[in-house]
Amino acid sequence: MAKILQVSQLGNPVLRQQAQPIDDFGDRNIQKLIDNLMATVAKENGVGIAAPQVAESYRLFIVASRPNLRYPHAPKMEPTAIINPRIIAHSSEVVKDWEGCLSIPGIRGLVPRYQEIEVEYTSRDGKLHRQELTDFVARIFQHEYDHLDGIVFLDRVESTQELMTEQEYDRRIVQNG
Repeated sequence: MAKILQVSQLGNPVLRQQAQPIDDFGDRNIQKLIDNLMATVAKENGVGIAAPQVAESYRLFIVASRPNLRYPHAPKMEPTAIINPRIIAHSSEVVKDWEGCLSIPGIRGLVPRYQEIEVEYTSRDGKLHRQELTDFVARIFQHEYDHLDGIVFLDRVESTQELMTEQEYDRRIVQNG
């Protein structure tokens, strides 16, 4: 049965490390980690979570967009395990939007990200996938991808003026649509 894992918080050195590639996709521990990450992201009302966020330094994350308390307008999609991802192309258009992070509770930041990306990754069954992602799902992918390289969204915010508390974000952005 899947287990809810503790999310590492900003300041934990694992969040600043370069994660290791996964060679054996069928490894029981990796498959269990995927199940645990999926359970954890659902419980924490996230739309994505990376292995380093639960102190496992692997190039693995989950994209699990769905409307929830933290992201009421998120599109619904099947949670997907992304192993050894690569961004192989991106649009020239960059869009700023609000992001939060399970490892940085209570803070939101206005983060510039590519509007569209083309990605390649291996799924949990060992199959190689290539697809184009846009808008919010592209944003989730880029946010989680950064975690694999020891980058958090605060590193991408262009000004401290573009930060706010989660409470203020709920009041000003979510409630005012």
